[in-house]
Amino acid sequence: MFAAGHVPAVEFLTRASMMFRKIVSAVILLPLAVVIIFFAVANRQSVTVSFDPFSTASPAYAVTLPLFLLVVMLIILGMLIGGTIAWIGQARWRRAARRLDADVRALRQELDAIRQRFASEGQRAPDHAPYTVIPPPLP
Repeated sequence: MFAAGHVPAVEFLTRASMMFRKIVSAVILLPLAVVIIFFAVANRQSVTVSFDPFSTASPAYAVTLPLFLLVVMLIILGMLIGGTIAWIGQARWRRAARRLDADVRALRQELDAIRQRFASEGQRAPDHAPYTVIPPPLP
């Protein structure tokens, strides 16, 4: 009736979850896009940004650009700086994950070697049987 490993309820929930994500994304992104467009239209006037703290009358380097563009550029810059700082702060967790992944791979290889050894001694070991999880002890 059903193909092996095919569970209709799980497939339905996966599709429903994807549809829900698309709806939530649209509900959030569409109003955000409208607000950004209104902000850009309302703040079209040009502003001069000076990078010379010593001369306000004739700065050595100054840029004139629309206000909305300046705000959007500063938001993007802030997101890049914040993302970089978060990425650097998570380095120890990434390092631990790589180390634990290597440990798991080594233990699986050792387990396969032990299974092969017992299989060669006359006991029969299933080929690539799924690894079982031992439940934690009850409190």
